[in-house]
Amino acid sequence: MRTRWVVGLGVVVLLGGAVVLGGRVLDRVGPLLSSEGCEVEVDGHSVSLTLEQAENVALMAAISVQRGMPARAASIAIATSTQESKLYNIEHGDRDSLGLFQQRPSQGWGTREEILNPYYSINAFYDALARVDGYESMEITEAAQLVQRSAFPDAYADHERDARALASALTGNSPRAFTCVVDDDGDEAPDRLLENGLTRRSDVVRRDLEAAFGGLSLGGFAPGGVTDGHQPGSTHYEGRAIDVFVRPVSPDNRRRGWAIAQYLVAQADRLVIQNVIFDDRIWTAGSRSDEGWRDYDPPERSGDQAILEHRDHVHVDVVD
Repeated sequence: MRTRWVVGLGVVVLLGGAVVLGGRVLDRVGPLLSSEGCEVEVDGHSVSLTLEQAENVALMAAISVQRGMPARAASIAIATSTQESKLYNIEHGDRDSLGLFQQRPSQGWGTREEILNPYYSINAFYDALARVDGYESMEITEAAQLVQRSAFPDAYADHERDARALASALTGNSPRAFTCVVDDDGDEAPDRLLENGLTRRSDVVRRDLEAAFGGLSLGGFAPGGVTDGHQPGSTHYEGRAIDVFVRPVSPDNRRRGWAIAQYLVAQADRLVIQNVIFDDRIWTAGSRSDEGWRDYDPPERSGDQAILEHRDHVHVDVVD
């Protein structure tokens, strides 16, 4: 399924019906499977996800980064959602429970429409978590229980190791640890340029990034289109590419860059992304996506090496 939730101008639209769950979701595997899906591997521990699960878990991590919360917050959110909904934004549950965290309108979590908006529900979870004094040093199961008040509080601990690995990668603390196998669906005519110089698809990526991470320094596009400054044949000239700047080059900005880059890979199917480049590494959708993050071989030309190797910015382009 190509589209599950779409970012509009400050509005999130939910598409599709209820999700039917079945079987185990977070299974430990060896090499990434050739069928579509995502995998993280951190310190020898691997977790596999469906594309839809990956989209949801990456958004949890991105919002924690936007809010300036530690990776521990994302670990708690991911473990909680794994237990409550298997990382799916479901429209049903026990009594009036709904969504990623099975939040209940009757318990003051919001309206049904709000809870089924993943941006709202994730922020509501973090709002409640932030009120838990000392959650940063608590056991995940204890912090999760203080937010959720579950009838089965010990169950959150079952997902702690998986949640730590996912949070570490998707908050940028474990570079190149998260990757996906995604089909390359270049099945539409090229988009015309919008007023800002981006195609419709690439503008959706721009709005999605800003919704997930908040204020970003973006470039690589201009009203009327980009006419110079990039290598011949660059997708920037077609309005299909965006650069997300994380300057100056530093450990903190490298971590932020990897959070953004791995988020984009997690959303590649939904956003029809073709390439993501950062920190001298490249991920490509389609037949090469099963190779994960590859060495990036920048073109031979003079200039700032940090720019050429994409160490100070994340490049993303969409399928034409």
